[in-house]
Amino acid sequence: MTRRGLWRAFGGALMVVLFAALSAYAAEEGGNTTTARANEIFKWINSAIVAGLIVWVFLKLTPPFFRKSAENISSAITKATAAKVEADRQLREAEEKLARLEQEVAQLRATAQREATAEAERLRAITQSDIQKVGLAGKAEIEAAERAARLELKAIAANLAVDGAESLLVKELTPKAQESLVGAFVKSLEGRPN
Repeated sequence: MTRRGLWRAFGGALMVVLFAALSAYAAEEGGNTTTARANEIFKWINSAIVAGLIVWVFLKLTPPFFRKSAENISSAITKATAAKVEADRQLREAEEKLARLEQEVAQLRATAQREATAEAERLRAITQSDIQKVGLAGKAEIEAAERAARLELKAIAANLAVDGAESLLVKELTPKAQESLVGAFVKSLEGRPN
């Protein structure tokens, strides 16, 4: 039997009991008081009918409302549970990342230290190479300057020797000595075949 049929049966039984009680009471009292008592019983019956209608309307309208509220609450609980599970998962991931963060920082420091050491060594090697290049270039420049200075010295020495020889010749080459030199030169030419 459905809920509606159960309420109808209950309402019908209630009506029969009330009419039976009213009839029994009216037969017992009899006369004028019967009318007053009948009015009072009808008032009670009327009140019971109104109360029954109110209960019926309440039972008719409230179950869908309560069902909808229960579904909303159930849905909200389900969503809240899913949100809590997701939040717990994100919290675990964040804690794991935080735990790994110290290791990653240590690895980054070690890598940076190795790279800095390698870079310093590379810079030392480049500096050493540049020093050697500058040294070689300096030696080459010194040697070139030395060669140029020697050549210049030789030129100066040659000029001085020529100037010294010229001044010596001017002093020693008198007109008589010039004649004897020219005579000796001519004699040397005579003995040669042309």
